[in-house]
Amino acid sequence: MTIDQLIGLLAEYRDVHGPDAEVRLMTQENWPFENRIAGITSGAEMNEASEDDPSEYFDDQDVAEDAIVYIVEGGQICYGSKRAWETCRDC
Repeated sequence: MTIDQLIGLLAEYRDVHGPDAEVRLMTQENWPFENRIAGITSGAEMNEASEDDPSEYFDDQDVAEDAIVYIVEGGQICYGSKRAWETCRDC
């Protein structure tokens, strides 16, 4: 999924549910969990962090592409629903 595709889908949901609707991340289809979203980052930001202080990230690998945006999980809220995978919209 690209940034533009994600923005388009989110805009459609904003139109239906309003701009204050909470966004969560559903993970693990076989044992679903709802998770908070901590924020976003990019491959470039993560790769730059390891260059700034290599000793802090000595056991961590750089990501393959700088131009990838990551949605970062912020912690489990509760159990989720397998229906999320049946009803999810993709582009």
